Amino acid sequence: MTSEPEKKKPIWRRYFLWGMPVAGIAAAFVGGIIFWGGFNTAMEATNTKEFCISCHEMRDFVYEEYTGTIHDVNRSGVGAVCSDCHVPKDWTHKMIRKIKASKELYGKMVGTINTREKFEAKRVHLAMNEWERMKSSDSRECRNCHDFESMMPEFQKPRARQQHLNAMTAGQTCIDCHKGIAHSDARDRADEEYLEKLEAPNPDFIREIPPEYLASLERIEAKETAEAEAEKAEKQAQQEAVQAQIAAAVDAAVAEERAKTSGEEAAAPTGGGGSNVGADIDWNAVASADLKLFYPGQASFEWVQNGKFHGGARPLTKGGDQCTTCHAKELDTIGNKIVAGGELEPTPIPGKRGVIDATVQAAHDDQNLYIRMQWPDAGHNPAPFVDGGKMDPDNQIKVAMMISGTGIEMGEQVGCWASCHADNTYMPFAPEADAIAGNADVVGRMTAQDTVTKYISESRTEVEVKGRRGKALGGWDKLQAADQIEQYLADGTYLDLMRVYADGSATNGYLLEQRVVNDGEIAASASLDGGMWTVVFSRPLNSGAPGDVPLEAGQTYTVGFAIHDDFAAARFHHVTLDTSLALDDDGAFINVVKQ
Repeated sequence: MTSEPEKKKPIWRRYFLWGMPVAGIAAAFVGGIIFWGGFNTAMEATNTKEFCISCHEMRDFVYEEYTGTIHDVNRSGVGAVCSDCHVPKDWTHKMIRKIKASKELYGKMVGTINTREKFEAKRVHLAMNEWERMKSSDSRECRNCHDFESMMPEFQKPRARQQHLNAMTAGQTCIDCHKGIAHSDARDRADEEYLEKLEAPNPDFIREIPPEYLASLERIEAKETAEAEAEKAEKQAQQEAVQAQIAAAVDAAVAEERAKTSGEEAAAPTGGGGSNVGADIDWNAVASADLKLFYPGQASFEWVQNGKFHGGARPLTKGGDQCTTCHAKELDTIGNKIVAGGELEPTPIPGKRGVIDATVQAAHDDQNLYIRMQWPDAGHNPAPFVDGGKMDPDNQIKVAMMISGTGIEMGEQVGCWASCHADNTYMPFAPEADAIAGNADVVGRMTAQDTVTKYISESRTEVEVKGRRGKALGGWDKLQAADQIEQYLADGTYLDLMRVYADGSATNGYLLEQRVVNDGEIAASASLDGGMWTVVFSRPLNSGAPGDVPLEAGQTYTVGFAIHDDFAAARFHHVTLDTSLALDDDGAFINVVKQ
């Protein structure tokens, strides 16, 4: 009996790997590829812009806001679609994000946001979800494209480069500042306490400043310094030419007068009283500093502290930055923007300039401080909301200088801005006449009883900054007790205030609970010659009088200047940011040199 040969197994059953048929493994591998390819294709399909705007809630609401923004179209042609910002790139976080997105699909199905009204009602909540997600990841999706390592500050605006530097050293992240860059900004609708907590620095986000960043910063600062010096030299030459013309005109006038009076000496013409002020000072030997004054509109002390309105509120109030830290190099842009009208200037004056480029010189002898300011006149542009177009017809110009005393809230950071409040005259929360009259206790202690002059916050028991629950900003009617005000005056907690008027008259006083004019010593002159205003004033270095900040060697003082030009009054002036002044110290912006 012959045995039949054993029948061979199919090839896919002959070979095994790890106890499993090779063919089965191959089949599973191919199936996995097909499954993963299909899954990934479907996943990527949900990341496209077309998919995201396939429902009308996205297409008709947020997509309209995105269209035309820098993330949609730009000079480089590199755009960012929805998923670039809202979906992580790495697989793990992407899956987590997709799972969470299912809740959003549920909202679509039940009609939670199917109308614009419903969407707007939920906008802040939706925005907060994204802010918190980005904050927790150190703005991971932003950094897929934007990285500190690749930033070149020489191509950034001065404020941006400074804030990016601050972000690296303090532990800030992109979303802290950059909200609403592709959609309507909902930041001003969020609670201020929530924003303060959300935007607080995170030590885990502190990073080393890239050498490339520092090298680029050094290049742009050197370039800007050279440009500033060239511009200063040009302005100096122009100023010297104007001064030469003025001197020639004066000499000619004196010569003519002497000829008429048969050799009797006549005084040279000037534009105001006190013409001998600073006569012994050799101003040609005193270096001048460029003083740029810009138009602030209704930007009050409360406004600059409120993060809903002012992006620099946190660096100012929490980081200790000065106003000049961010804004010193962009005053032309700020002033020209505000003066044109908008949120901060609801009553613009057509033709009013946004900035005044002035020069300031300072000198002293053993007894007195001498200040000389010069700037070009700009003609007359009538204020449309005032009969005759002149708010102060008697004064074509007024000049003010304030010196910060001690103990003033953020005094060294903001300078005279500490006295500008949202409820001052012509400001957005200025009280009506009946409201002022209804506060007899406060009004009885005020010199001006029908208006609210400037004051410092220390003089009030409370100053509303946030405006929560519809509260008016400011605190004009929350006046401290009289003995507390007297104590502040004795302690030096005030702003020393000197004012010079177009006719050369002047007043000395201080700002505390109100603007006070006292008998403090001051002498001044003011003149307009050859289209150039020149104002000179002096006061004792240390008078010992109440309201006068004593000036001593070795101390640096924060000062501020204001110019009311073109018959302006109240808030319609131009102002400086915080400015430093010291006696015989080249490190101060204004060096008061001994003569």
